[in-house]
Amino acid sequence: MFQTEELFSLKGRTAVITGGLTGLGFAITKCMVGAGAKAVVLSREKQERAEEILAEFEGRAVFYQFDITDVDRAQAMADRIIAEQGPVTVLVNNAGNHCKKPIEEMSVEEYQSVLNVHLVGAFALTKAFVPHMKAQKKGSILFQASMTSYIGMPMVAGYATAKSGYLGLMHTLAVECGPEGVRVNAIAPGWIDTPMFHKATDADPERLAKILGRIPMKSVGDPMDIGLAAVYLSSDAARYINGVCLPVDGGALIGF
Repeated sequence: MFQTEELFSLKGRTAVITGGLTGLGFAITKCMVGAGAKAVVLSREKQERAEEILAEFEGRAVFYQFDITDVDRAQAMADRIIAEQGPVTVLVNNAGNHCKKPIEEMSVEEYQSVLNVHLVGAFALTKAFVPHMKAQKKGSILFQASMTSYIGMPMVAGYATAKSGYLGLMHTLAVECGPEGVRVNAIAPGWIDTPMFHKATDADPERLAKILGRIPMKSVGDPMDIGLAAVYLSSDAARYINGVCLPVDGGALIGF
């Protein structure tokens, strides 16, 4: 009988996850470790606090303090991780920031700061790891896209620009890297049960009703749903999936 279990396993692999200490990033870290990978978590968090958060993984998740916008250090960081942790086969570009203002109130600097974290920072770190992955003829690169990659939402011009930009970057890299065995995909989370979601909806029942009204499954997702999608796209079970953005949204993109 054909066995599929090993195809979904990440045993023996090393996954670099930016912003992997909180929210969806932490769910990705948890799922990567659960699938057998060693997680290398990058964050601006202080070392002591990061080690407290990752203690539950008993050494299967390690921390490197790194600001994704420090693009001049991206190559040195990638080289250090490879030297200390071994070959890297998974990179999850998850780190992000936000600025919620109408365009009249959003400064150019605020707009640029969102692009610098999501697009420029992710580009620099990906660029640093691509030669390594191409040389080993194996790799999975993921970008954390968004519903705003596809639909219009007010007051998130920088965020929507960055998340839409991920699609173009992902498509290009999928074509460039695919021949060398490196797959490049993205995940577009829908509305997920996080502190940020509750902050936006707990005091706004009308907004919550509007959100649930366009989700065919009539519920928001769990952070682990994003982590599981990341594991799948990074596993050999997805070995022929390249250049795809997978919505994990309960059907929100097609809901009516």
